[in-house]
Amino acid sequence: MSSADPGVRMAGFGHYLPTRCVENAEIEAEMDLPPGWIAARSGIRARHYAAPDQALSDLAVPAGAMALRQAGCAPDRVGLLLLATSTPDHLLPPTAPLVAHRLGLGCGAVDLAGACAGFVHALILGAGHVRLSGQPVLVIAANLLSRRIDPADVSTRILFADAAGAVLLEPGAPGQGPRATRLQSDGAHYDAIRIPRGGSRLPFAPDAPEGLGMQMPDGRAVFSMAVEAMAQSAREVMALGGVSPAELGCWAPHQANARILDKVADRTGLSDTLRLGTLQWHGNSSAATIPLAMSWHVAEAGGLPAGPMLIQAFGAGAIWGATLWQG
Repeated sequence: MSSADPGVRMAGFGHYLPTRCVENAEIEAEMDLPPGWIAARSGIRARHYAAPDQALSDLAVPAGAMALRQAGCAPDRVGLLLLATSTPDHLLPPTAPLVAHRLGLGCGAVDLAGACAGFVHALILGAGHVRLSGQPVLVIAANLLSRRIDPADVSTRILFADAAGAVLLEPGAPGQGPRATRLQSDGAHYDAIRIPRGGSRLPFAPDAPEGLGMQMPDGRAVFSMAVEAMAQSAREVMALGGVSPAELGCWAPHQANARILDKVADRTGLSDTLRLGTLQWHGNSSAATIPLAMSWHVAEAGGLPAGPMLIQAFGAGAIWGATLWQG
């Protein structure tokens, strides 16, 4: 990206967390785990679960509304809504048109199923649309994973949570927006994280209810893949963007597991870079963790740090990516 390219700025942020907060002690007691076991292995101390009457759209709408309100953007100005989610209200129809309707938007609206890397992909696609059309784009990432957790599976039970985050993108000054981007995938690891039943390969079946929960058969392998992929993509986009870790304003990684992020930081020189995140108190809400962290930081600090921001994620598929965003 050159300084003459049309700029894209993050004009507004929003987030939503369900009311119910589930602390580690509750899960450790139910699963007969020693006190402190979850925090030691994940860095997570609590997470939020949606109420029984809430669907994914009920999380996405208030997050989107907050971003619009913060940006001072009238709904009729928005040119596109991108909803990054792995847990839509229904397999069909997509949830984005419903969210757009409830927000008073009259624009295009589409779901983007990119797992934990969904927000990074939606952000880049949204920035492209802003540059092409000159219209604001609302990017929402939301997941309701508490209903996709196998209560007996410790590898997923301790990590996943429900949340939504949103960013309103608008035309900005030349040079603002994605400065360098790297998006990648490796379908050889397609089954590393999965919800087996419900698609065309293994449809729902009344006589076969198993396979509806999230599965991660080899957590160690996923851990290693995530560290390697995130470290590689971080190094690549910093090199493409011509910046060193010391020159970054902040690092906004997907909040999967604190040990993963610590290892990535060690391998890339990011240990001293300000890390945006709310993993400790909000757990892993897949694609929602990055915009949730941004919105939370803006609410606490009044804005994002000055300087380039490294945004990155790794998720099921396997898909991953990183972008160096110039504020």
